[in-house]
Amino acid sequence: MKLFFEDLKKIVKINSYTKNKSGVDRVGEVFQNWFKEIGFEVNIYKRELIGNHLLFSTPKKLGKKILFLGHLDTVFPQGEFEEYKEDENWIYGAGVCDMKGGDLVALQVLRNQESSIYNIDMLLVSDEETGSDDSKLITKEIAKNYDECFVFEAAGKNLEVVTGRKGVGTFFVDITGKASHSGVRYEDGINANLEASYKLQKLQALTDLQKGSTINVGKIEGGVGANTISPYAHLTFEIRYETYEERDRILNSINEIVATSYVDGTKSVLSGGIQRDVMQENNSQLRLIKEIESVTNETILKEKRGGVSDANLVASSGVTTLDGFGPFGDGDHTIYERALKSSFTQRINLMTKYIKNHQSTL
Repeated sequence: MKLFFEDLKKIVKINSYTKNKSGVDRVGEVFQNWFKEIGFEVNIYKRELIGNHLLFSTPKKLGKKILFLGHLDTVFPQGEFEEYKEDENWIYGAGVCDMKGGDLVALQVLRNQESSIYNIDMLLVSDEETGSDDSKLITKEIAKNYDECFVFEAAGKNLEVVTGRKGVGTFFVDITGKASHSGVRYEDGINANLEASYKLQKLQALTDLQKGSTINVGKIEGGVGANTISPYAHLTFEIRYETYEERDRILNSINEIVATSYVDGTKSVLSGGIQRDVMQENNSQLRLIKEIESVTNETILKEKRGGVSDANLVASSGVTTLDGFGPFGDGDHTIYERALKSSFTQRINLMTKYIKNHQSTL
């Protein structure tokens, strides 16, 4: 694994903060060279303000088509947390588990194939850490061409793969009232802040922890000053949910709350929307896990997560999707990010066996 970790060090030491286009593209260029060495072609989705998205592809035959999925970007701006270090058990650095480490696991699986590779492509996007706002349409369109997708985000603590991820949406409510002097013409005012307080409580009440649904009004703004009836207010809130049924319940309730004026005379406008829809566990995933277990003679544990990834996008396109095929790590998005060395070996060996079996059946 020494050479593998040298490769990881090379890309971890390149700052690839999502807004650092030059850095993200430098990491992408390194991957282009590596993929070229094993016979892959690349389609570059060029971007002006963010890094380019890259689709690495192989020739196609009859048989199921597989997509590997990862991202190039990390969360720290230039000059922050750019070192790389190792000890006996761990590797430390930005992206070692989220998810440059996972990208390299996928690459090494493909390097380990003993003959020409068919029907397996890999997509590396450049903006996952900021919500995949640019790449999400590309990912969903590309996904339609595949039967299975493996996402190389970090594994669970016990090397679980991920079968479920909550859907997430961010919304905004702009409330208009009417300003007036709170001492002289109190009764002439229409208090937007008061309306916001009612809406905040109604929105928060949609949370149902038993069903895994949460609504968080994370920011509230409004008003002019203590002596002025508030003419405007603004709410920013997030929803997360585990099922399509809960998504629909929450969205219908949000629309009703926004349309209702709890303070006479206020008007409200809703904006925002779903960023990534739910990845809901299904029977096709469970069958795929059984198939991998049969091929590899290993037991695969599974888990669901509240956080999202681009697995949500592919799963919502109807593709059988499993996530968490990267190494185990923790501290991601902090200066304490680390990845467990032994988990790289396990993940690479597991997927190498599965992909070798897939290639032999074509």
